[in-house]
Amino acid sequence: MNKEVSVEIYSRPGCHLCDTAKEVIERVRESYAFDLRVINIDTDPELEGKYGEEIPVVVINGRKAFKFYVDEIKFEDQVKRLWKT
Repeated sequence: MNKEVSVEIYSRPGCHLCDTAKEVIERVRESYAFDLRVINIDTDPELEGKYGEEIPVVVINGRKAFKFYVDEIKFEDQVKRLWKT
């Protein structure tokens, strides 16, 4: 029962913080299905300028939720709340 939750991760290849964030997000995704899009900022100069070294940036339903580090409990709580609305 996906309540149209979408998650975007702004990242780049070789970013260990990005890899860790993706692992956390995928664990939560096992319990709460949602659309996930991983966006490589290196492919877009505008995104590179916007996010630069501040990655990963995680956006949930269009709202910036996390930067650098994704707290698994807080991420799951946010997704769960959106599922129930």
